[in-house]
Amino acid sequence: MKPWYELLFENYAHKYDQECFVQGTAGECDFVEQEILHDKAIKILDIGCGTGRHPIELAKRGYQVTGVDLSGNQIKRAREKAQEAGVIVDFQMQDARNLPFDGEFDLAIMLCEGGFSLMETDEMNFEILKNATKALKSKGKLIFTALNGLFPLFHSVSDFYKSAQKEGQSQCKECSFDLMTFRDHNTVVFEDDSGNKRELKCNERYYVPSEITWLLKTLGFKKIDIFGAKLGAYSRNDKLATDDFEMLVVAEK
Repeated sequence: MKPWYELLFENYAHKYDQECFVQGTAGECDFVEQEILHDKAIKILDIGCGTGRHPIELAKRGYQVTGVDLSGNQIKRAREKAQEAGVIVDFQMQDARNLPFDGEFDLAIMLCEGGFSLMETDEMNFEILKNATKALKSKGKLIFTALNGLFPLFHSVSDFYKSAQKEGQSQCKECSFDLMTFRDHNTVVFEDDSGNKRELKCNERYYVPSEITWLLKTLGFKKIDIFGAKLGAYSRNDKLATDDFEMLVVAEK
């Protein structure tokens, strides 16, 4: 049996692009550009790129981007969208736990839980961070988002999903947050690209800032900054708070 994160994306690309949580692309790419000082010579890797929204937007702005994803269906859609947009992006079907890159990129991004935090074990999630680190050059930078473990200590994850749900989009129900593992177990109800209603049992790992800092220090990052992640409006001015559902991490080797 395939894990939920593979089953989810088998036939869920067009509908995925309509979800509310993927509508902040331009603003998120603005932040990425600021972090790399608008240097067009920089090589960028997007891990868990999905249907390619960040790589395509960055390519439109003149950057050289490689996008990788575990889902062949998502990569297929990403290639179609790049062709429609008239840009060239190197999209590859790859497993983030075992990437072929070694010291090739100036920047790696993993936004909107692109792989990291979706795996079944902490060890698998760490493999993704390790592979992202290995893909970077000696002075490389890593920018990613993760589910903020402080949020469920003060708020109901179930209530958050209910408040964010919109008509015709995916829904999360039966949320159960485990304090021992910092995992939220839930059922995702969605309609795939063929119009079939589907339900999947999912679980995602939430991280607290001190864990992220320790993991990145273990991998040799020297400078680690963590902020609140506002959809489509990432900013270094947003101090991480308990009501931020996601955290934004910027790490430099």
